Amino acid sequence: MTILIIIVAVIVLFLLYGVSIYNRLVKLRNLVQEGWSSIDVMLKKRHDLIPNLVETVKGYATHERETLDSVTRARSQAIGANSVEAKEAAEKNLNQAMMNLFAVAEQYPDLKANTNFQQLQSELTSIENDIEKSRRYYNGTVRENNTLVESFPSNIIANMYKFEKSAFFELQNIAEREVPSVKF
Repeated sequence: MTILIIIVAVIVLFLLYGVSIYNRLVKLRNLVQEGWSSIDVMLKKRHDLIPNLVETVKGYATHERETLDSVTRARSQAIGANSVEAKEAAEKNLNQAMMNLFAVAEQYPDLKANTNFQQLQSELTSIENDIEKSRRYYNGTVRENNTLVESFPSNIIANMYKFEKSAFFELQNIAEREVPSVKF
């Protein structure tokens, strides 16, 4: 009789442990989704700010049409990207286009002195900082999620219920990790 009680107790403990792992996997999946949502909100703010910046530059640098068009195209691609990987690639292109836009702005002293341009540039810097914070939070939750999904014995529960690893949102080039320094 005591052996039966011990066996039942061990089975109950395994079941409770399995439920605990399952609940933790669900929690981490939700945190990853929340983190991605936060990045998405910050990127949308950034995408909404860019047309104003382009219009301000356009007023001063009308013959820089190619640079302005490349920013507009990169913004459209970034808005249309659906997966983490596609969004990451599109944001890299947008960052490069924005760096080119600021390089063009350097050639126009009147533009650099324009308070509207300075305000937009300041807002963009603030948004970039928020994106960086959101990216760190997201990548931290992805790391925790991926560790649990890959670790034994939680990987058994993860595989049974089809929990998957999540993709990190990172820039691969170290030089691209830094916010461009633009002096006006």
